[in-house]
Amino acid sequence: MVIIPWPVLGAQLHSLVPPRRVLWALGFTVVFAVSARLLRAVTVSGTFAGGVLAFLLFVAGGPGAFAALIAVFLLTWVTTRLGHRRKRQLGTAEEHSGRSASQIVANLGIATAAALVGVATRHPAAWLVACSAALVEAAADTTSSEVGQAVSDSAYLITDFRPVPVGTDGGISAAGTLAGIAAAVAVAAVCGATRMIAWQWWLPVAAAGVLGMFVDSFLGASLERRRLLNNDAVNLLSTIAAALFALFLYWSRQGEFPLP
Repeated sequence: MVIIPWPVLGAQLHSLVPPRRVLWALGFTVVFAVSARLLRAVTVSGTFAGGVLAFLLFVAGGPGAFAALIAVFLLTWVTTRLGHRRKRQLGTAEEHSGRSASQIVANLGIATAAALVGVATRHPAAWLVACSAALVEAAADTTSSEVGQAVSDSAYLITDFRPVPVGTDGGISAAGTLAGIAAAVAVAAVCGATRMIAWQWWLPVAAAGVLGMFVDSFLGASLERRRLLNNDAVNLLSTIAAALFALFLYWSRQGEFPLP
């Protein structure tokens, strides 16, 4: 369990984060949150939750982290609307009002926490790698699920590859998997291009995100189908898996585990 030293974090934020960045973060995140609501991508509660997390992500992770968040949002918004009529027939379509606060926190909470820890640690680069991996996982998971439901005629349970109806928890398809990998590569590339992470890390970050995507499917097949976990818990655990795997890769290359 990671314990965030809030007093130390507050002092670090005050001393290390330029005041101008805070002002830019406030302006951009207000516009982002309002735009997401107008597009009906989020509920009212999701607007506030997303705005707070986006602000903290911008302040702690910089403009690159915010750019990666925008990439995640665009991929989520576009793929959620892909094949909407078919998804309604399957009973898997997203609510018309958009994603709720719990869904937003489940997908973005770990990335934001990792960025915040990075401010108060001796290894900020490592925690931004973890933050990037969590964002990549969120994009890959949502894209794979939404595309798979929109275009696939068959799906297979990840635990035993038994054929299951499209939209089944833990079911995967070729189209969905490839779309998820493409989304992971795209968001990881944004993280590298904006210098949120060094270019040498974009491929490991993409790999960590894809691993998290498969963890999500495994948890869906083994626990969510049995009602032992809900979808929000599965999403949260999957982003944790992606972030931890990214930290493991960082430790394996750098020889020192980036403890907070």
